[in-house]
Amino acid sequence: MDANYNMPSVCPVCSHKLDVTRLTCAHCTAEITGRFKPCRYCALDEKMQLFLEAFIKSGGNIKEVERTLNISYPTVKGLQAELISKLFGEEPRKQTGRYTSGEILDMLENKQISADEAAQMLTGKNTADDFD
Repeated sequence: MDANYNMPSVCPVCSHKLDVTRLTCAHCTAEITGRFKPCRYCALDEKMQLFLEAFIKSGGNIKEVERTLNISYPTVKGLQAELISKLFGEEPRKQTGRYTSGEILDMLENKQISADEAAQMLTGKNTADDFD
């Protein structure tokens, strides 16, 4: 029997996580029952799976993820924070209102800001809100 469907990860009735309690061998049909830890990556929705795949294939290069998925830098960073939260149960870093120097340089390289804006941001004169 070929598996044509992704394993559901949430209950269709109450939306809580489902427990994996039975495994079956596709070859000999042997069954094993118990409580098994589900695969955290398999439980991601399709959007997060596509983002994770693009991120891994790009070697973590945000610029390449932007091109592959045709999304902006802030969208990539938002999806990255969401993915971390979903996989590891951690809340995304609280926004400090400032970009990191790496984020500033990425925006400059992607022509999202000018060299003057980047210089001002790197010297700490401007916050993230000034350039969104």
